[in-house]
Amino acid sequence: MPRVSQEQARINRQRVVEVASALFRERGLHGVGVVDIMSAAGLTHGGFYGQFANKDALAAEAFDAALAEDRRGTLDTIIANYLSLGHVQAPGKGCPLAALANDVSREPPGSPVRSRFTQGVRSLAGILADLTPKASKERRKQRSLATLSTFVGAIVLARAVDDEALANELIQAARDSVTA
Repeated sequence: MPRVSQEQARINRQRVVEVASALFRERGLHGVGVVDIMSAAGLTHGGFYGQFANKDALAAEAFDAALAEDRRGTLDTIIANYLSLGHVQAPGKGCPLAALANDVSREPPGSPVRSRFTQGVRSLAGILADLTPKASKERRKQRSLATLSTFVGAIVLARAVDDEALANELIQAARDSVTA
């Protein structure tokens, strides 16, 4: 069997990370296996271990990729995009904090994914703090943590209920709370 060029291997790895990032957010860390990920990426599972040490290593890298997706803008833009029914209905394209909080909470302390999740919370809270109206550094930090908690909680609850009207109410209540 011919060997894959370094460039093709890099492209394949990037594709696996992108696919895994979406699948983990859609199905959870334990709801998708290596075979599923590789198949969705259009590759055989045999090549997985040539690219990644294990599934946890891929999950950490996929989490980083999800966090790196462009979420910049004004505070109003971030609120409108995050607290939206579109975000609720498309977890594979949304924030990994909201999609994976429950799974990550079950990971052992110090696990690569838990460490990445912690960094993600700090990073997104930092972005929100930078966009928060002028106040003391500590006040902006506290407000950004409360806002992030409201964001994630609203999305998690809206995804969990089987009543679209209630999901919309949860999203609207969170929006009203963070813009007050």
